[in-house]
Amino acid sequence: MNRKRITAKKLGISVAAVFMIFGSTSAFAQQQVSLQEAIKQALQNKAEAKKATLEIKRAELKITEARAGALPQISATAGLTYNPIIQESLLEFGGERIRAQLGQPWTSSAVVTLNQAIFDQRVFTGLKAAKSTREFYVLNAQLSNEQIIENVATAYYQVFVQEENLKTLNVSYTNTEKVRNVIKSLVDNGLAKGIDLDRTNVQLTNISANRQQLINAVELSKNSLKFYMGVPIEKQIELEEKSIEPRPELIAGNVNLDERIEVRVLNKNRELLQYNLKATEAYLYPTVGLQANYGWAGQGPKFPLSNGLRNGVLWSDYSAIGLNVNIPIFTGGATKSKIQQAEIDIQSLDVDIQETQLSLSLEYKNAITNMENSIITIENMKGNVELAEKVQKDTQSNYQYGLATLTEVLDSENALTDAKQNYTTSLLDYKQAEIKLIKAKGELNTLQNP
Repeated sequence: MNRKRITAKKLGISVAAVFMIFGSTSAFAQQQVSLQEAIKQALQNKAEAKKATLEIKRAELKITEARAGALPQISATAGLTYNPIIQESLLEFGGERIRAQLGQPWTSSAVVTLNQAIFDQRVFTGLKAAKSTREFYVLNAQLSNEQIIENVATAYYQVFVQEENLKTLNVSYTNTEKVRNVIKSLVDNGLAKGIDLDRTNVQLTNISANRQQLINAVELSKNSLKFYMGVPIEKQIELEEKSIEPRPELIAGNVNLDERIEVRVLNKNRELLQYNLKATEAYLYPTVGLQANYGWAGQGPKFPLSNGLRNGVLWSDYSAIGLNVNIPIFTGGATKSKIQQAEIDIQSLDVDIQETQLSLSLEYKNAITNMENSIITIENMKGNVELAEKVQKDTQSNYQYGLATLTEVLDSENALTDAKQNYTTSLLDYKQAEIKLIKAKGELNTLQNP
């Protein structure tokens, strides 16, 4: 008896342990995510966000590179030369001509040279342009983040709506199954026709097929969401249980389209093109630079690095300081042509800015219109669901009392399912319109905050 109790106790502990293990595995394998968490993970994981961050770092290195042009440039050189044959020269002294070798078999030198730009308009313009380039990439990173947020939000609500449709079909299947069971009981007792049972089974099969299609659609939508989040596709995720509530207040107010990231990126790009124009014009300006060097050289008939004056090798130092001025006088019109090309680049970008502003204005107006229509549609579909639920309940009640046919019962159930799915679809249309409006107002970053 005691042995059986001990065995049962061990079995109970083992079963409990198994359930704990499976429960723990399931908890770790599946992650429940909110929209804010999905956006957070996307901004951390997506390649676009990572590359945008790397471009900002590249721009910072460009600033360092440009700054180096205004700093002293110091270099050192060393050399060792052996002249097996020394060229002779003819010298005249007092009417006599003498053949003499000017040079030594061995020469060695070490020189340190310093160059400092005193005035170079291209260097100063390049430094300003490098700082502006960093600001450009910061804005471009914000634009990339907005695109990521839009994709994640759209995919998130796509999953939400598909799951709501699946819930609707599950309820429809349960209701139809209850009707089938009632009819089966009636058929078994000879109070109903077999064809009614067959029609109900056909209805259940159709609902089951549609439900399987929705299960597949939910899985595909989740895969898209996981892709936009930048997480492994095999990772299991579940959405937080939340409802969609229309926000008519988003329609109110005005928007400054010049503050849209798209326009700010183009304006910053225009600033860079202006710096490019100034850098090109700088080729017309003179440049002034300072050069200084200091060297140590040795020459003689023997290897200089290990010999001195006692062995005929002379070592001496030397130095020079110079000021270089370069004044461009005539370049054949090349510089003027480059300047005109730079001006055309700016004019072309101005056209793009105007076109973008017009496009953003159209996007904003359309977003407001879609929001207004979506809110109206949601109210209509919501009322339609309430009416379909009333008709379905009344029809089922009448059928039980013989006041309605089976066709009317199935039709009312189909009508309720269609009404709920239409309502859910209208919620998705609304959310898509809401995301477009938030984007049009330049407020997509607000979706990161709960």
